[in-house]
Amino acid sequence: MKKIVLSIILLASVFQVEAQYGFDNMVELTGVVMSSDSLRFLPFVTVQIPSKQRGTISNDQGVFSIIAEKGDTLEFTSIGYRKKRYVLPKELSSNRYSIIQLMTQDTFYLTTTIIRPQLSKEEFEKAFSTWDIPDDQYELARKNTEIQTMRVLLATLPRDGREGQSVLQQTFAQKNYWAGQQPPMTIFSPLAWAEFLKAWKRGDFKKKKSKL
Repeated sequence: MKKIVLSIILLASVFQVEAQYGFDNMVELTGVVMSSDSLRFLPFVTVQIPSKQRGTISNDQGVFSIIAEKGDTLEFTSIGYRKKRYVLPKELSSNRYSIIQLMTQDTFYLTTTIIRPQLSKEEFEKAFSTWDIPDDQYELARKNTEIQTMRVLLATLPRDGREGQSVLQQTFAQKNYWAGQQPPMTIFSPLAWAEFLKAWKRGDFKKKKSKL
């Protein structure tokens, strides 16, 4: 008798577990996907359950059908529309459920496009030979880093605060080095003459125009 009672209790437990985690927890979900602004049917929208790695696609009328579990999160994705998520209620009393999912169109910002009439052969040849095409960033960087351009900038641009402070410190250091004695004359020094000729070629002794 005890064995029979124990068997009945075990069978009741099994049926209760199957009812809780088996077919009673499954839901046949059907629905329609539409646009929120015009209520237009959206075809070929991907409907998937990320946690189950299972999904489907809406037909040409926006209708879809999928088997899910209560509490599952559904994800709706389509090109040109924002991603939407829907959580299936856990308190459903039926194994069938229907929804209408609205999707918002995403905004795309495109660059300005200028449409011009087609040129004739003569106009195209003239435009091709006379139009001034501006340099891109790569060409501007190449021109600004040329040796001649950098030499001109070095000779014409005034010293900034850091360079002026460095020159002042070097001058003070040289004066302190020869403090208490006569500094040597460098008029007959070949190195001094070489530095003088280099500075003269660079144009260091030219008068700089003052900026008003």
